[in-house]
Amino acid sequence: MDYQSDSIPYLSLFAALSYGVASMAMVFINKAVLMQYAQSMTLLILQQLVTALLIHLGRVMGYTKARGFNMQMAKKLLLVSLFYNANVAFALASLKGVNIPMYIAIKRLTPLAVLVAGFFTGKGRPTTQVTLSVLLIAAGVLIAALGDFSFDLFGYSMAFTSVFFQTMYLVLVEKSGAEDGLSSIEIMFYNSVLSLPFLLFLIIATGEFPNSLSILFAKSGSLSFLVILLLSLVMSIVLNYTMFLCTIVNSALTTTIVGVLKGVGSTTLGFVLLGGVQVHALNVTGLAINTAGGVWYSLAKYQQKKRNKLPKMMTDVDDGRRK
Repeated sequence: MDYQSDSIPYLSLFAALSYGVASMAMVFINKAVLMQYAQSMTLLILQQLVTALLIHLGRVMGYTKARGFNMQMAKKLLLVSLFYNANVAFALASLKGVNIPMYIAIKRLTPLAVLVAGFFTGKGRPTTQVTLSVLLIAAGVLIAALGDFSFDLFGYSMAFTSVFFQTMYLVLVEKSGAEDGLSSIEIMFYNSVLSLPFLLFLIIATGEFPNSLSILFAKSGSLSFLVILLLSLVMSIVLNYTMFLCTIVNSALTTTIVGVLKGVGSTTLGFVLLGGVQVHALNVTGLAINTAGGVWYSLAKYQQKKRNKLPKMMTDVDDGRRK
């Protein structure tokens, strides 16, 4: 099926909007859960377990055409899955101590980390605009951190570690092409199954288990907590699906731009929802600079993409004339 066909002009818009809404909602839902239930690793393993079970049931009952588990494919995706889950695990841990606007600002450092990683792996030199925009993002984080009265060293270190693992995940996927030939549902299934042993080891090694289960059962009597937890489990599936759908229907670039625009909305809402943000002029200025850098980065990447497409179009035209 050609997702970009003119017969379905609204599918691209729907995919982008659904990913943006799901991504924005997920940050606030996870923050709300972790304010009541600080066991972030257990929360992640629950999200992955529910995802794997639902996809497996859907395949068995014929609701999805996803193929069954293949050991060779699992070996190709193992390292990718480990980096992905390390990124999510450290991101969840950081949300326990970092307010949402600062969390989003730090996560915007990923393009800078990808540029540095690209330099060491022999990728081409980025354009001046891309370089300047990511430096502006980094400067905004530094200024905002200086004005953050709720500074939490543990939360900040977890967020920066999450950026590192997200960078490693993106670089590895780009270089290996391990996900080629798999549908978004199949990628989600492999990622969830492969993450379970790794996450189980972590919650036992860190001592989070079995105490985390005792706390979970104790809180199960609260209807409001159960609703938020259920939302978190459902939204983890929705977020991954819409992210892959947006990438397939549109492009990876579109997904990146939607992520930046989502960040603008999340930063604004983060000042008024769930609390934990002490407003300071330096902090707000830094976040504004960081956001401007994010938007500039998206525009620079979009222009770079258009310039790269032009020579290919000219080549296609020349080839057509020769036939």
